[in-house]
Amino acid sequence: MTILVTGASGNAGGAVVASLAAEGLAGRALVRKPMELPAGIEPVYGDLNQPDTFADSLAGVTGLFLLSGYDRVDELLAKAVQAGVRRVAVLSSSSVVGKSTDNAVAAYHLATEAAVIASGLEWTFLRPNTFMSNTLRWLDQLRAGDVVRVQFPDVPISTIHPRDIADVAVRALTGDGHSGTAYRLSGPVALKPAEQLEIVGQALGRTLVARELSRAESHEELFASMPATYASAIEGFFADGNVDETTVTDAVETVTGHPPRTLQEWVRENTGLFW
Repeated sequence: MTILVTGASGNAGGAVVASLAAEGLAGRALVRKPMELPAGIEPVYGDLNQPDTFADSLAGVTGLFLLSGYDRVDELLAKAVQAGVRRVAVLSSSSVVGKSTDNAVAAYHLATEAAVIASGLEWTFLRPNTFMSNTLRWLDQLRAGDVVRVQFPDVPISTIHPRDIADVAVRALTGDGHSGTAYRLSGPVALKPAEQLEIVGQALGRTLVARELSRAESHEELFASMPATYASAIEGFFADGNVDETTVTDAVETVTGHPPRTLQEWVRENTGLFW
């Protein structure tokens, strides 16, 4: 049993690599350049947008951890089927089960899900809330001082530890009973941005102050930081309530047997990233 992990240098893919290694399972990590990997995980060099760059590495693979939104996904899935891959776990999004899926974020996740269903592979869709690692969006502000601007201050989110997503992915790719299932994944508790910031500050030994932005200010910052189609989608998710990332689900514990990790745990594990 061997799992190929796409996006292995990122938050989710890197967490899947760590979960595989922790369980002593064989894995292959798709990366663009050499990087340190745990024992039992071998590197595969290629570009997810160009399946031909790593298609040979699909031989002997039983399961694929796949990121959404990349080019030529139909080609990759066809090559996976031809190579004998049986299962795929897709990192999708909470946006695909929102009140409105007519937005740029939901669109690319839904397109990937549709391609996977059409491929004939055994599939599991992972639809997580916002990652706990997104607290790193405050990094530049934290380096500048103790006052941090926070968008959509009244919206509590049950953010999720990437390792919990990874643990669910590994169960789906190596165990039975997950095929044809879409899991809504959350963390253990919903926290407003100021509460999240307080937890970060406690870990850093700093008293941080949340400067809560109005909707107009949040709008301005969002549209200045990313393409308008994505900024509009995110504003809809949190300002208009098009996505429910407040509700806590039991999916992580049901699938893995352990409760979801807390934001305190994530920050303690990653304190060094904030300096």
